[in-house]
Amino acid sequence: MSIRCTVESAFFIAWSFLEKTGELGPPDASANILLDAIEAQLKTGERRPLMLANKAIDAYRNSNRPLAAREARLG
Repeated sequence: MSIRCTVESAFFIAWSFLEKTGELGPPDASANILLDAIEAQLKTGERRPLMLANKAIDAYRNSNRPLAAREARLG
């Protein structure tokens, strides 16, 4: 699997999960957080899409997401 396919797959998994749980915030900011997390992991040698996605979700949840996204999840 090429790096591009790996990134696309990991991103889709993470995005879909966050969307289904109602945690996804503004698209541009959310995409940047997920892609930055995936890129950082790729630099360490990680290539498993599910692992990339799971850690990107963790990074997203630990980021300073917009308040509206946090409130929507809690309320």
